[in-house]
Amino acid sequence: MAEAFRMVVAVLGNVASVALYAAPSVTFKRVIRKKSTEEFSCIPYIVALLNCLLFTWYGLPVVSKKWENFPLVTVNGVGILFELAFVLIYFWFSTPKGKVKVAMITVPVLIVFSAIAIASSFAFKDHRHRKNLVGGVGLGVSIAMYSSPLVAMKKVIQTKSVEFMPLPLSFFSFLASTMWLTYGLLIRDIYVAGPSVIGTPVGIIQLFLHCKYWKRKVREEPNKENTEKVDLEMGHEKECVTVVPTNCNS
Repeated sequence: MAEAFRMVVAVLGNVASVALYAAPSVTFKRVIRKKSTEEFSCIPYIVALLNCLLFTWYGLPVVSKKWENFPLVTVNGVGILFELAFVLIYFWFSTPKGKVKVAMITVPVLIVFSAIAIASSFAFKDHRHRKNLVGGVGLGVSIAMYSSPLVAMKKVIQTKSVEFMPLPLSFFSFLASTMWLTYGLLIRDIYVAGPSVIGTPVGIIQLFLHCKYWKRKVREEPNKENTEKVDLEMGHEKECVTVVPTNCNS
């Protein structure tokens, strides 16, 4: 019975996290249509990519015992595909200067992940130390992802309008965080539950702001470009939370 309940929670967490990962697709359609990244930032997507890489590796038998954390592999594996696609699209439509910036951030991130993967594989002989290394770094990255919605929340409070914080994004962020917090507590894994300790309250606050301001309109017409930029950067927490965006182990 307990095992079945854990599986249900994991499946719900996977569904909510995939929906959260897919949220920025609308914004990237705009990037493709305009053939420009405009003033959008690539950093949230690169950080989310690192998060997904770390927790996919965390869930594999190299780090975890057998397939005890298989749900992390499935959801973060999908997350890798989404985030990698977003980063590649951003790179393709960036200016030459923007391409250099993407490369200068992405390459070190991939080097860091490779170093952690190699160290966890060969420097430690037991799963406990491997999980502490990969999980500890992943926890720090996830917490950074979950701080990204704070920008949008500040904007909501200033304008008294949730136009800058889409409800589906807030809902799936809350749902994913809640499910992964529950799952992490059930399996007694601090690295799975840890990010959601921050992500869940952030999600609750976002939903509260929706309840408070959903009928309000901004006092002045917002700049459309700035609005979409906020939406883009919220796409990961993340997280995580997004937001990640994201955590989508959480």
